[in-house]
Amino acid sequence: MRTPWKPVLGLFLLAPLVGEYLLGNVTIRDVGGLILLAPLYGGGALLIREATRRTGKGWPTILALGLAYGLVEAGVIDGSLFSVDYEGVDYDAVRVPFLGVSAFYGLQFVINHAVWSIGIPILLTETLTRRHRTTPWLGRIGLAVAAVVYLAAGLLIRYDSLRSGEYHVTWAQSAGVVVVALALIALAFALPGPSPRGSARWVARPWLVGVAAFVLSSAYLVLPATWRGVALTVKIVILAAWLITWLSRRAGWQSRHQVALAAGALMTYAWAGFLITGLKHDDDPVAFAGNGVFTVAALVLVAVTFRSRAAVTGATQEVESSRKA
Repeated sequence: MRTPWKPVLGLFLLAPLVGEYLLGNVTIRDVGGLILLAPLYGGGALLIREATRRTGKGWPTILALGLAYGLVEAGVIDGSLFSVDYEGVDYDAVRVPFLGVSAFYGLQFVINHAVWSIGIPILLTETLTRRHRTTPWLGRIGLAVAAVVYLAAGLLIRYDSLRSGEYHVTWAQSAGVVVVALALIALAFALPGPSPRGSARWVARPWLVGVAAFVLSSAYLVLPATWRGVALTVKIVILAAWLITWLSRRAGWQSRHQVALAAGALMTYAWAGFLITGLKHDDDPVAFAGNGVFTVAALVLVAVTFRSRAAVTGATQEVESSRKA
């Protein structure tokens, strides 16, 4: 099988650029960090996409595997899940003593990775890939390479976290994280594959889907780090999942709706990036300039994806396949 290198490379780089740089966790000064972050984020995203497409599964599986990815990264690789103060940020709120985890930030770590680090990069890259949209991209050698670079990057980041003194994870906690991650992986492959579209053709216009995604994801990111915030997080996630499921099963749902969904969530990360930079690098104008660069790049990517031939032909193919089913 000939590997389509453009989408592979695109996803490999887009996952860390969205997951860390657009959000402002890593500034443009540290763009060289892609050497380590791309194998971790991009390697993980490629493995998740390949596992999903090879088994004929769909977006529920991608997102469930994304949750497992986020849990392992925060709970085993960098240890942020169990830290009360990671990279200068206080994560001690709403702590569950017997688990050693913040209920609020733990949810955010895992959900953010599933949606922004994994889901959105896969969605945008696939939409730009007209000929190989839902087919495997990697052969056996490619899969092996992706797995090796992902594991190697994870071990290096874990070593760096240990060396810096920010890693405070016991073997029991690591084992617990692995068990829960394995349960999520089992659930991911037990979920049904793509289902036939319904007959109802009406669906909200793409711009309205994008606005709704922006509003819901923004509301999610500004919730207070309290037990009320935890409850609202769960409610927003359930509401968003229900709305997307309901809309995507209608015959009028197209690829451009998916792109609009991603665009709304990306713009949430864009404004949040300025906020996080203000908290972590308030005296660094270069970091703020980087926020602007990444925001413009995200807007350009969305515009190109939305106007691409793949988005149009993919929309037509989706509607036709749902009718045949």
